[in-house]
Amino acid sequence: MTDNATAPAELVAGDRVAGRLYTDPDIFDQELTRIFERTWVWVAHESELPGPGTFKSTHVGKQPVIVTRDRKGELRTLLNRCRHRGASICEKPSGKANGFTCPYHAWSYGLNGKLRGIPYPDGYEGVVDKAELSLKTLRTESYGGLVFATFNDAAESLAEFLGDARAWIDLFMKQGGGYPIKVLGKHRFKFRGNWKIQLENTTDGYHFPIVHRSWMASVDAETADMMSFMTDPAAITHDLGNGHSVMQMVPEHSDLDADDGTEPLQGRFDDLVQELSKTLDPAQVRKLVRAMHGTGFNLNLFPNVSMSSAFFRVLRPVAVDETWIEHVAIGPDGPPEVEAVNRERLRIHEHFQGPFGFGTPDDAEGWDRVQRGAQGAPEMPIMVNRGLGRETTSPEGWPTAHVTDETGMRAAYGKWKEMMGDD
Repeated sequence: MTDNATAPAELVAGDRVAGRLYTDPDIFDQELTRIFERTWVWVAHESELPGPGTFKSTHVGKQPVIVTRDRKGELRTLLNRCRHRGASICEKPSGKANGFTCPYHAWSYGLNGKLRGIPYPDGYEGVVDKAELSLKTLRTESYGGLVFATFNDAAESLAEFLGDARAWIDLFMKQGGGYPIKVLGKHRFKFRGNWKIQLENTTDGYHFPIVHRSWMASVDAETADMMSFMTDPAAITHDLGNGHSVMQMVPEHSDLDADDGTEPLQGRFDDLVQELSKTLDPAQVRKLVRAMHGTGFNLNLFPNVSMSSAFFRVLRPVAVDETWIEHVAIGPDGPPEVEAVNRERLRIHEHFQGPFGFGTPDDAEGWDRVQRGAQGAPEMPIMVNRGLGRETTSPEGWPTAHVTDETGMRAAYGKWKEMMGDD
């Protein structure tokens, strides 16, 4: 239990955080209200909601929500809780509907959340005003196809919250090779650990050659060479503000439009190049194939989503020692011939991020071990001081250090400290 004499925000210093941040259920409960119910939380990609009536069930923190488009096409996020007796009104993960009806007593709601029907209304005369019993609606805004929601009506705009991360979102979306991005598929799994352990991982370049040795041994030499960034002085991590950070592993691929045409395409994609060349011009083919591995960076958006090279990673805290992770594969939304690109992107995704891949299972083992180890001597701190002595400021004003340094973790914990200390 939390020491009442120690405020949560005091458990974070510039170079370390208290081990109890992983293990204390009181701290976890405060995180849900002070962070996940006060800031912008990622809930969907617009491609998952292509038209009026399409919907997706998800969570903001532990609270169940439905993300949908109303009849005018406006994005809505509705609390998945009937106003009558509290039952969830939708259990399907996604689909299309004209509205939502509670299965318990059939109270029905429109896509905009308005209560539109009560069966057997006699008995409610003079008791219920339907206008006062709409589903609770969260503020919903989007940027670059990413949809966020918040319970906090007083929160800053999404654009302000994302701040300098918006430029990196714009770069990330270029991997459509000239086409918009769409969700290709996703899979979920959970690990027995605190959500912040995973949050730290996305911009932790230090672990890559150690944890992912088996993946490095499984890929072609060109890919392995591309991801050998440990001693590259140009590979750096930026603190972008508001808890967001970006880790540039392959800086020359950060902007996929910056291509002088001299870099050869990887030989592993020769068959794909031949297939695409039957219908697309050489410039289009080159653009699509250069983007096969995604961008050369991982972008962490506090508190729950990362844009990691070529996929989205979404975390959902369930308990102090339990977290759900969703990996979302993405690809270009173009003409039929582009689906050959998406098939190859899915195979690449499966090879690293998939449940039987060479990357994510190794990551998850590390996360589990951190949680198990943190149970011992929770008064001992977790160190986030790597690179602190060589951190500089970029021309943009971002705290910056090497890709193996813990700048991204310090960025996230700085925002955590701010929000957990805001009463």
